[in-house]
Amino acid sequence: MSQETIEWLNNYTLIGQTDKRGKAWHYRKADQDDKSNHYPGFVPVADVVARLFNWEAQAAPIRYDVPGTVETFTSIGDGEMIRTITDDSRKVIYRSDTGALLGVFKEGYRIHQFQEWLLDNLASLITPDGLAVSTDSLGIGSAGLLKNGAQAWVQIERPENVTTPQGVEFRSSLLATSSHDGSIATQYAAVQTIVVCDNTMASALNEARGTGKRFKFKRTKNSLDKISDARQALGIVVESADRFAADVAQLCATTVTDRQFSEFLKLWAPVPDEKGRGRTLAENKRDALKAMYDTDMRAAPWRGTAFGVLQSVNTYNHHGSTVRGETTRAERNMSNAITGKTGEADAEALDMLNRVLVCA
Repeated sequence: MSQETIEWLNNYTLIGQTDKRGKAWHYRKADQDDKSNHYPGFVPVADVVARLFNWEAQAAPIRYDVPGTVETFTSIGDGEMIRTITDDSRKVIYRSDTGALLGVFKEGYRIHQFQEWLLDNLASLITPDGLAVSTDSLGIGSAGLLKNGAQAWVQIERPENVTTPQGVEFRSSLLATSSHDGSIATQYAAVQTIVVCDNTMASALNEARGTGKRFKFKRTKNSLDKISDARQALGIVVESADRFAADVAQLCATTVTDRQFSEFLKLWAPVPDEKGRGRTLAENKRDALKAMYDTDMRAAPWRGTAFGVLQSVNTYNHHGSTVRGETTRAERNMSNAITGKTGEADAEALDMLNRVLVCA
């Protein structure tokens, strides 16, 4: 079973701009509450608060019971002496509405409330007056909770897509993520989505920086002071779009011969000398990427260029690679985007390709 059920995704993820981009893969009207989780335009800020962030993460000390003695017992249960011990060095984080356990941390851990960090503080990066007044140019394209509320994201987008002279259509966004279980840092990242395949790419491709433009916040008492630093460190949505378009142009202008692509495959999917399952998997992986590069309309239009190679790898990682564990492909892809794994994979592939091109 998936970590998130279809019913969960239909109620605790909010999807905007459906008039332009269609419905999400998980959409099922029968699993919706009275109000749909799909919006023809941007997702209203008030709905994100009311439907997703209408609770807070709370902290409590860790307490546990051990057998007690006459000298140490604190209570009696079933006729037995019990000693309750409090661990002051750690605390549990739980949901204020359901009491569900989210994580266990050291005492110094500071909670980043989702509404504060994924809406209020994010808005301060976009406009000093807040996100709600900026919907003419930027708005919420999607937002959601995963892992029973332990993870959350809010994605801020421009309303229109951008098409480069090379025929690459994409949309720019600012992806804000956080967690209450330690799985994801509180971070803001400029990301791009390739429209033809709905793939997410890191913002800065030509520098092979896997995380693109990404700013992380430590959970310390001074973390709020870093908001102004984040404004400077991030290329916010408009600027990141211009940079991404320039990256795409450079990659499309970089020729990759068939021989160079074959050399790239050797680095990207090494084939073991010995026969067996490992060799079969590597050969199948190569064949799948070559087929995507040669014939798949999500990559083939740019065959013979560095962008075509990178687009093939990115599309394979999104739609062709094996999904492991108890999750779905869409959930895996979203998780990879918000943790930065997508950008890391792009950077690794681009580094391999550059090594091949330098040696040519």
